[in-house]
Parts: sequence; C-alpha cells; structure tokens
Amino acid sequence: MEPAIFELNSYHLLLTIAGFGTILAFWLPRFISGWEPAASALLVLTGFVAFSFISGMPDAFDPLAAPRLWETISEIAVTVALFGTGLKIDRVYTLRHWQPTIGLLIVTMPLTIGAIAYLGVTLGGMTLAGAVLLGAALAPTDPVLAGNVQVGPPLEGGEHPVRFSLTTEAGLNDGLAFPFVYLGLILAVKTFVPSDLLFVWLVDDVFYRIGVGVALGAGIGWMLGKVLFTFPRDNPIAATGAGLISLAGVLFCYGATELAEGYGFISVFIAGMVLRRAEVKHPYHRQLHDFSEAVEYAISAVILVLLGGALPVLLPYLTWTYASIGLALIFVIRPITAWLGLIGSELVGRDRLVVAFYGVRGVGSIYYLGFGASHVDFLDKNQLWATVAFTIVVSTVVHGLTAGMVMRRFPLEREDEEQEESEETAERSGRSEATVSERSVSDAAT
Repeated sequence: MEPAIFELNSYHLLLTIAGFGTILAFWLPRFISGWEPAASALLVLTGFVAFSFISGMPDAFDPLAAPRLWETISEIAVTVALFGTGLKIDRVYTLRHWQPTIGLLIVTMPLTIGAIAYLGVTLGGMTLAGAVLLGAALAPTDPVLAGNVQVGPPLEGGEHPVRFSLTTEAGLNDGLAFPFVYLGLILAVKTFVPSDLLFVWLVDDVFYRIGVGVALGAGIGWMLGKVLFTFPRDNPIAATGAGLISLAGVLFCYGATELAEGYGFISVFIAGMVLRRAEVKHPYHRQLHDFSEAVEYAISAVILVLLGGALPVLLPYLTWTYASIGLALIFVIRPITAWLGLIGSELVGRDRLVVAFYGVRGVGSIYYLGFGASHVDFLDKNQLWATVAFTIVVSTVVHGLTAGMVMRRFPLEREDEEQEESEETAERSGRSEATVSERSVSDAAT
C-alpha cells in the first residue's frame, strides 16, 4: 500500500488563516485602542499575507475576473448594515437636527462625485464613464465599517449631533449614489448623454427609484412593526425574541423594492427607522439590532480578508496618480466638501471638523464598483478596482485607528436631550392641564 500523500490544500489553508486572522484582528486592537475599527486594517493585512504567499490563491477571488462575486457578497453586507443602522436611531428629532444630514447629502455627495470624476479624467486619464463610476463608488460613506462613529444600539441613546449626522448620512447616501452609478453605465454605452436620455435618467433613476425606495421602506417598516408587536396581541413574534426576523425583514424589504425598480438600500434603512418607531421601549429592538450586527460583522470580515487577498492582483495597476486620487478624497475632498455642506447647520467648530473628516469608505464602494463592472466592461476597470481598493485600505487605517480616540470626546447622548425631553413632558403636562380645565368649565356650565 502506497503511503498517504499530504498536501496543503489552498482552500482549507485559506479558511485556517482567515479564521485565525479574524480572531487576531479583533483581539490585538484591545492592546492599542480597544476599539474594533482598528481590526479592519488587520483583516485586510491577513488577506494580503494569505494570498501573497500561497500559490494560486489570488486567482480564486480576482475582482477583475469575477466582479459579480464581489457585488453579491458586498450587497448582502450593506443591506443588513443599513437596516441595522435604521434600528439604531432612537429619536427622529426635528428638521433642525437633520440639517447636517441634508447638507451632506445634497451638497457634499454631489461635489465629491464631481471632484473625483474630474481628477479621474484630468489626472488619471480615465474615460468619462469610468471617472463617473469611480466618483459614485467612492462618494458614499460606509455603514458597515463606521460603526464606532455612529449612534449607539437601540435603547442606549447615542444621539449626539456628531454621531447622529454620521449615522443618518451613511444610512441614506448609499442609496442616493445609485443614480450616478447608472449615469456612469449610460456614459459607458453612449459616450455622452443627450438631453432626452438625461430627462429619462432624472425621471426614472432619480425621482422614481428614490420615491419607490422611500415609500416601500416606510410601508414595509410599518407592516413589520404590526407583525412583530401587534398581531396577534396575545402572542406577538416579539415575545419569542427571535432575532432571525431582522434578516427576514431585510430580505423581504430589499427584494420587494428591487422588484418594483426602486432603490433597496434606501428602502431597508427607512424600514429600520420606521420599525424602530413601533413600541419604542420594547427590548426586542435590541435583539433585532444585535442579530443584524452579528451578520454584518461576519460578512464584512470575510470581505475585508478577500480585499486584502485581492491586493496582489490589483497593486500592479495602482500608480501614484491613482493613489493620489484616493488620498485626495480622504484628506482634501471629503473634509472640504463636508465643511461646505455643514454651513448653516447646528454643527460648528470641532463638531463640524469631526463630521467632515470621518467619511469612512468601505464595503459600499466595493458593491457599487462590482455592480458597475458586472453590467458593463469598463475600459479602465483595472485602474478603478486598484483605486477603490487602495482608498478603502487607507480609510481603514486612518479612520479606523483614530476613531476610537476621537469619538471618546463625544458623549453618546445629546447635550440638549434631557432639556428637550423635559420640554416635551411640560408641553404634554400643559395640554393635560388645559384639557382638565376645559372639562371643569364645561361641567360647571352644565
């Protein structure tokens, strides 16, 4: 009998290194900062080491050859993260509190897309279509990797203006970047956008898809609230404590919205926010959030390891020109455009500076680039992937290693929260006293 031949199977070796590296990545930061965002850079490093020194492994998950794989896994991660982000928001507040978010969405994001596209064409020599796709992919901040600059879990407050602005921005700009992705696809096919096609793009890809996403998200979130907390009244699903329902709700909401040709990313975030308004003090909201967060962490860890593994394939296409675009985004474009978008809002001084700087890039950028590359074969796809991967790596290092230290300076709760609650209580008390007085007068007259 021939002796058994033992060999290192690359797939099993990848599982071993990925698992050990993930444990290491979440353990080591506690000796440095104690905050998990630092683990993101270590996860990327784990993938880079594993794929660099094991023969043949980079080909298995090459984003240049298999963009559909990256689109699919990142889509799941972002969708679950957005739903969980919506569940985090304990209080909706007033329009004044949303002014920073509105500025970041309607001023900062378009300016960011335009600036990146301009640099892509003039500095990087990209096609207009590729430059627009690059801008659309890199403009949104990420709800997956930015957990520690956002508000706290449900029922724990976490509504400081800085955290609230960063949370709501990340929750909405992923979906709002989609029209520009479609614009990049149109440019790739048509090379220019005639006026009639621009009108169709505005009607279909901007107004209709956004409107459907908001409407279905609100409707499905309200329906989920009734299903989980109200019907049947004597035995609601919330009593079971099954967190799996959060994933089911995400899949239903996202799938239904996409079938209706709406933006599923917007829909799941809105659904999470609306669901959070049902039985606001119920502990089941925390269970839903925790389950969503666990799924999100698991998938995002795999994505980051794979991203590190893809670096050996992408680095040959990363010149200093494309690297400078990523660096400009993180250190120049985002801070300046966000500062402009926050003019006139309640955020001033240090608060505005922190929001302007912490535009974390991550899994959402991978999804948009994977989506675009799987639908159209862009001429500069190699440079696109290299630039996006480099920008994400820099963001995980710069933002991840500094977020814990910086955000500790900001309390989880708004400074004006207690005052607002007391004012609301006084207002309700005043209305009650007025009602009692009216009834007394009425009884006396009778």
